[in-house]
Amino acid sequence: MARPSLSTVAELLKPITWFPPMWAFACGVVASSQSLGANAFLIILGLVLTGPLVCASSQATNDWFDRHVDAINEPQRPIPSGRMPGRWGLYIAVLWTVLSLVWAWGLGTWGFWACALGLLLAWAYSAPPLRLKQNGWWGNAACALSYEGLAWITGGAVMLGGALPEQRSLVLALLFSAGAHGIMTLNDFKSVQGDAQMGVRSLPVQLGVVNAAKTACACMLLPQAVVVVLLLQWGLPWHGAAVLALALAQLPLMQRFVRQPVEKALMLSAFGVPLYVSGMMVSAWALHFTPQVLA
Repeated sequence: MARPSLSTVAELLKPITWFPPMWAFACGVVASSQSLGANAFLIILGLVLTGPLVCASSQATNDWFDRHVDAINEPQRPIPSGRMPGRWGLYIAVLWTVLSLVWAWGLGTWGFWACALGLLLAWAYSAPPLRLKQNGWWGNAACALSYEGLAWITGGAVMLGGALPEQRSLVLALLFSAGAHGIMTLNDFKSVQGDAQMGVRSLPVQLGVVNAAKTACACMLLPQAVVVVLLLQWGLPWHGAAVLALALAQLPLMQRFVRQPVEKALMLSAFGVPLYVSGMMVSAWALHFTPQVLA
């Protein structure tokens, strides 16, 4: 086979993973307090950039440099299965990176440089010599910052004509990025065996699956608690109560996850993470309706 099929290319780019950065970008857009209808085209440009371009680039890059680990953990993936022959995985990663940078010009200076930083983190995460994913603390931090915080801040800045979003929006972006570290850890439980064999020091490998599960839950819950306190301090009690309710709804899922980390990681990802990201949007709407900086 000289080249991969279109369905194999789509599988390499993992459309299901595009949602988190697109959602975070949308949160930044909402938190900016700017008109959504008047900026619809700009919003669409940003959503395409964060999901089908930048996130897809990171997935292709990761699959190429993870092909030896995937041969153990997920041999059915496009590259180890042989359905993505030769160096096509690398070519697609490079092509999508270039396309992302070209597309980012349409979002102005901030959009371009934010895109460049996100791509730099994506390559640093997967590729030598840095290969941040070799350590779960650093690798998951890079992903969380890129997928959540950077995407949120970019959404706000694009809507503000390149200006940095207000302080409250920046604080929320960073807090939800910190919580996303735990979300990124959930993805590591399915590959403990291969990671251990290949020297990838994910948190389940470093801490053991139970301690890593507790750490992931703590990483998710603590920033949400801080967000609740801040929303109350900003005079937004109803939004704070909503974020608190969403966080409390995650607790039963987390308890089951801690008892059976490997078996229940997907369950927490499927049902707990939507509750977490709903809290992000609730917080963004809180700022949307209170554009002035509160004392």
